[in-house]
Amino acid sequence: MPELPDIALYLHALKERIVGRRIGGIRLANPFLLRSVVPPLSTTVGLAITALHRLGKRIVFEIDGDRFLVFHLMIAGRFRWRPPMAQIPGKIGLLAIDFEHGTLILTEAGSRRRASLHLVAGRAGLAEHDPGGLEVLGADVRAFRTALQQTNHTLKRALTDPQLISGIGNAYSDEILHSARLSPFKQTSSLSDEEVQRLYDATRQTLTQWIARLQAEAGGKFPEKVTAFHEGMAAHGRYGQPCPDCGAPIQRIVYADNESNYCANCQTAGRLLADRSLSRLLRDDWPRTLEELESKRRGS
Repeated sequence: MPELPDIALYLHALKERIVGRRIGGIRLANPFLLRSVVPPLSTTVGLAITALHRLGKRIVFEIDGDRFLVFHLMIAGRFRWRPPMAQIPGKIGLLAIDFEHGTLILTEAGSRRRASLHLVAGRAGLAEHDPGGLEVLGADVRAFRTALQQTNHTLKRALTDPQLISGIGNAYSDEILHSARLSPFKQTSSLSDEEVQRLYDATRQTLTQWIARLQAEAGGKFPEKVTAFHEGMAAHGRYGQPCPDCGAPIQRIVYADNESNYCANCQTAGRLLADRSLSRLLRDDWPRTLEELESKRRGS
């Protein structure tokens, strides 16, 4: 799922292409994408896009007449910029927004259709789509601590809860926790003041660096390969590969549709974390430390 740095990349690319431009037409290829009926989508044709916003992990097009197109890309939704009146791809195409100088196409890979579009009128209607999480890049450490400790969760869950922290998901939470040298399973209620500060600094630094890096890599071109896995990440998507800081193999915990990637040496004092299913399967054979893991590998 595109997260804050990826959405910032889209907004950066879209701003110079569509802000100030009038919508020439909208072609809806998959009716399931549109989750609202009032006002009708057709009423946006002929109106200009006046601004772009990020609302959590949602992308918002502000339009003349105090109306807003609210896109949630979910896991596999992606934007494509094409020549005027470009054809919508048959299997993955959901929507095309036509401008005089080009066409913005929304696609979604896979068989499950999770991406959504709402057209809402007025800022009160827009506010209903805001999960309410803290915008870390505009907050101080006290607000960050308050948001984290509203309830007692693991750090992984707290960072990815859109009602607590805005715009962070599976990928960048791994990077943040690796940078902060904190376990993904550490409880928010157990954080010391020093650990809160360290996590706050790591969150802001990680997001800021990746926003700048992704925009520099795009080089003014429209981003075609927005993905959760980026070359240069320290932990996310690097299971079994060496930690860039200490060389120990990156570990992984898989649960439901998500996973946590971490360095046991840097983040958990060498202790291996076990997901529930694997722990039940291996029981006493589950290695507790990196040393035990290496010993079992040498003996196998």
